[in-house]
Amino acid sequence: MPKDKITIVIADDHPLIREGIRKILELESGFQVIAEVQNGQEAVEVARQYVPDVVLMDINLPVLNGIEATKIIRRELPQTNVLALTIHDDEEYIIELLRSGVSGYVLKDIRAEELVQAIYQVAQGYQVIHPGVAQKVVDYIQKKEVATGPPKTNIVLTEREREILIHVSLGKSNREIARDLYISEKTVKNHLTNIFRKIGVSDRTRAVLYALKHGLGGVNL
Repeated sequence: MPKDKITIVIADDHPLIREGIRKILELESGFQVIAEVQNGQEAVEVARQYVPDVVLMDINLPVLNGIEATKIIRRELPQTNVLALTIHDDEEYIIELLRSGVSGYVLKDIRAEELVQAIYQVAQGYQVIHPGVAQKVVDYIQKKEVATGPPKTNIVLTEREREILIHVSLGKSNREIARDLYISEKTVKNHLTNIFRKIGVSDRTRAVLYALKHGLGGVNL
């Protein structure tokens, strides 16, 4: 396969949706759709065969659902990124997919150009979370804290670090966080480095998962 193109597998059980996505992606010179599959087991088998850069994964797939397929792909092929593309924005699906190792979670009502951008981002190792999905993640965090109380750990984030982690949970980029908090992008990056070091993670998705597990209501996480 050409090394200058991002290789993509589309996993969806609706032929019309697969065809529509393929047509959108084939308009992008930097993409190559190498396979379409209709169930999670096929997604795993094709991923093993071709080791694509990105798998576009629906959740409700027959034979093997998208969550289980994602877990297998991420475990066996860490170089392959999975972008969940689904109609579901229920908390249970969001949390399970984030825990399964997806690099992004976007809804099928996004515009074509947003899907293209999301694929480029996850292919480069970034995490992408649809704004509406990100808000549900934050709502989940807040409800969990109300139910269980602030978590008790020996990890202490500063007020600014906690604030930035909340913004990360909302799916915001470093530039957007810098704009909203009236600080430089360099300052945001420095804070993120400190946050990742303190909580023992290496990327934004795992930072969001940490927030899910431990809550964001207080400075002491």
